[in-house]
Amino acid sequence: MSSSQNVSLSGRVALVTGASRGIGRAIARRLANAGARVGVTARSLDVSGEYAGTLAETVDQIERAGGQAFALQADLENSGERDGLVERVVAEAGGLDILVNAAGFAQYATVDVMSDAFFEKTFDHYVRAPFKLAQAAIPQMRARGAGWIVNVGSVTSERPFKPYDEFAQAGGATIYASMKAALNRYTQGLAAELEASNIAVNQIGPTGAISTPGADRYIPSGYPTENVWYLAEAALALCHLPARERTGLITYSLQFPRELGLDTVDLDTGEALPPPEIPELTHPDIRPAGE
Repeated sequence: MSSSQNVSLSGRVALVTGASRGIGRAIARRLANAGARVGVTARSLDVSGEYAGTLAETVDQIERAGGQAFALQADLENSGERDGLVERVVAEAGGLDILVNAAGFAQYATVDVMSDAFFEKTFDHYVRAPFKLAQAAIPQMRARGAGWIVNVGSVTSERPFKPYDEFAQAGGATIYASMKAALNRYTQGLAAELEASNIAVNQIGPTGAISTPGADRYIPSGYPTENVWYLAEAALALCHLPARERTGLITYSLQFPRELGLDTVDLDTGEALPPPEIPELTHPDIRPAGE
């Protein structure tokens, strides 16, 4: 197998937001599988809300597989809970090496009917939270001599094409996509600011659609979805090299693992997955290497 299956994060401490389900849970499990001690955070500690999945379940899955994890319940829309999160991780684990901003919420509305509260919630999740958590994490990473920040992006941040399809016209993703586009530029700019501190900042997003409890209602019937473990493997690849070797990348879940020749394992089944296939309708602006 390629070096990705031999990467060791032993001794590293990670914080993964949105880890009660879906993409955040998969990334948390992959980092723990590589040896990191992972702090998982979300709003649902042991009782699921609107969607299935809790932090207790994530911790249980990690520990049953031999990994180390601890749960920190927090609502990223609550400034007190959000801004104290890194401090809680450090108190629990003694430091922080890896921050993964995976939290989000799956709701869309067109601009003409979007409320101010809806706009602010979208901004909170996809711009303010990555900003505030990075601010808190940077001193901790500098104290340890290295760090890795991974933001979870979206292919919706890429431009819509004419003639506009039904999703572009009525899907209600414009503000969500705009925040994700801002996250792209934030990732690249923060990477430049932190390279000299040996803190890598990169981004990974789904190439198309990944089936998750929150996203499923927006995926059309019959639309092909991708295996989340490709994205989790790509996230790991962004969490271990020095910043001078890998920083400032905007990557996607199928192209990036294929470009690097990563081997991916489904942690639910233990099965080695084949190299990812790139769907015919993939956005043409995606750069496989993330540069």
